[in-house]
Amino acid sequence: MGFIEQLATQFPDLKKKLRMAHVDKKPEDYVREKFQGALVLSIGMGIFFFLVLSKMKVSILMILFLVLVFFFIMFSVFIRHVDAMIRRREKDIDREVLFAGRFLLIKLNTGQPLINAIVEASKSYGVANKYFKEIVREIELGTPLETALEVESYYTPSQKFRKILFQITNALKIGIDVSQFLSSILDEIAEEQLIEIQRYGKKLNSLTLFYMLMAIVIPSLGITIFIVIASLINLNLDLMHFFVVIFIMVIVQFIFLSLFKSIRPDVNI
Repeated sequence: MGFIEQLATQFPDLKKKLRMAHVDKKPEDYVREKFQGALVLSIGMGIFFFLVLSKMKVSILMILFLVLVFFFIMFSVFIRHVDAMIRRREKDIDREVLFAGRFLLIKLNTGQPLINAIVEASKSYGVANKYFKEIVREIELGTPLETALEVESYYTPSQKFRKILFQITNALKIGIDVSQFLSSILDEIAEEQLIEIQRYGKKLNSLTLFYMLMAIVIPSLGITIFIVIASLINLNLDLMHFFVVIFIMVIVQFIFLSLFKSIRPDVNI
């Protein structure tokens, strides 16, 4: 085995993660791509370190150590990019999973067979239709419906979508009406989303109060008091001081915007 192949064995879940993220690459190719990216970036940073630190009489061994540390950090960040893609797809599916499930339920209640309902769901809008398309493709290749549902539930990044597929598979195995199982799990998911929205409201109230205090009240009063004190003690102020204050306030605003976005539940409100 080559070095890249041996390195890929250190990530046993990478193959599953790549399929969950819909990345059409082998684990070895993915590791090679991230390894090369980290290596090129580390070489560039090594040249920069050498040009800057050599003038400060820093030893070559210290520069090499810094380059190695930078390489391992960059490679660890790059290799986890697939996890970020999985989380992003999970959020996209969770926003539409309830609508996708209800679409199936409506088709089943109208008397359509489950396979026909899944085929129509694969042609609908949204992110979830891609997973229905994979189920349809597996069925067209000769895979039994139950097996296709089990495989897709194993590779979907959404826990809620996995529950729907799991309940449908159980209903098929038991031999009862799928719509009953599907209706119950959709009610459970709707209740979970309602609880998430209520929690979001409570977090939003407290975070908004903290935002008003830290990003509006304290900066405005602090700048006013600072200007008054500076005028009393004849402290010379130039534009650079105000630019620094404005820069800090902009950073604080971005931090709070990121917090507001991160706590938002993955549902269509």
